[in-house]
Amino acid sequence: MGKNAHFIGQPILSQLIKLIPRSILREATDHYKSDRYVKSFMTFDHLITMLYSTLVGCQSLRELTTGLQLSANRLQHLGLTYTPRRSTLSDANKRRTHEVFGFIFHKLVRHYFPVISDSSKAKSILEQLFIIDSTTITLFNEIMKGAGSYKMNGRKKGGAKAHVMLKANEDIPVFVRITEAKEHDQVFMRYLPLKRGSFIVFDKAYTNSQILYQWDQDEVWWVSRKRNRASIKSITTLPITDEDRKKGVAQDQMVVMGRSSNRKTKVMPVRLVTFYDVDKERYFEFITNNFRITSFQVAQIYKQRWQIEIMFKRLKSNNPLKYFLGDNPNAIKIQIWVSLIADLLIQVVRKKLENHRKRWSFSNLAGLIRQHLFTYVNLNSFLLNPDKSLLQNAEATAISNQLMFEFNSS
Repeated sequence: MGKNAHFIGQPILSQLIKLIPRSILREATDHYKSDRYVKSFMTFDHLITMLYSTLVGCQSLRELTTGLQLSANRLQHLGLTYTPRRSTLSDANKRRTHEVFGFIFHKLVRHYFPVISDSSKAKSILEQLFIIDSTTITLFNEIMKGAGSYKMNGRKKGGAKAHVMLKANEDIPVFVRITEAKEHDQVFMRYLPLKRGSFIVFDKAYTNSQILYQWDQDEVWWVSRKRNRASIKSITTLPITDEDRKKGVAQDQMVVMGRSSNRKTKVMPVRLVTFYDVDKERYFEFITNNFRITSFQVAQIYKQRWQIEIMFKRLKSNNPLKYFLGDNPNAIKIQIWVSLIADLLIQVVRKKLENHRKRWSFSNLAGLIRQHLFTYVNLNSFLLNPDKSLLQNAEATAISNQLMFEFNSS
């Protein structure tokens, strides 16, 4: 690979920004009219500013704006001709709706990962599997209502909650809703765009029997843990293969879930699988509306739920979600949306590298990109062979400096 493939006239940050199609930005801007009555700090400028803040890890408005001013020359490659003052950015975070950034995120997911498709065409359960859960981001004051009880002094920290649906085989959030932390997880179930034949796994917090019943009617298959106080009536015992029994399946039953005396709940036949975990030395009870998969597959599907916990840890550890650049709900939601966009862009780069049989851990990839945001080197070839790219970049810089010295000397 020659030098031309490694050296490029744009910094890595500019190449990351170019992964966002301008057509998506125009569609978002037109849909929410987010540039109406705006003279200088447009939606595009706002997005680049917040992405820079997220990728660099800025902890305050002053740190962000001074960093932008010092990097103004290099930021021209991004098309950012206006570097905002603190008051301008603060006003934009308060007035420009966070929904425009959520729109951009979901459009990017559909652009790079067409995942919300006909699940009946999937070849394996993992290709059809979605995981839902939520994570709470604690705030220092009650800007957004937090969950839990008040302290003795009558105060309670606020919190934002990100409700996420993750595509298991892609390890990316495909649908996100950001609310106050006090909102119950069950509400998220109403918004999920699920196709016939999908599998979805969740914990015991998602217990809306009416939605579970509707999913069953739509042939959306779900797997969850049995609640301790769930109303369960056994109907019959289902057969277990010797192989599944050796793997830890203790019992498989058809049961009826729900009370007929309660008009608010739906009574439905489900499957109850009891599984013994040798490592943890305890029994687990799983419920599902799918009677076609094996008993052990039910346990394996629920085990995939841990994947979303890893994603939450990745999001919080690689993005500055402890420090917020605004004291209002809209500013907080903008920062969360942009963190999700940054996470998605790095995942896109990671997937492209995997196509070249080059595997990176997310944390190493994110850290290397953060260190070289303003390095003028081709992102793809740099990540395929970082040492070679940086060496050739250094050689090119040395030659350029030598030519400049000889020119000035003459």
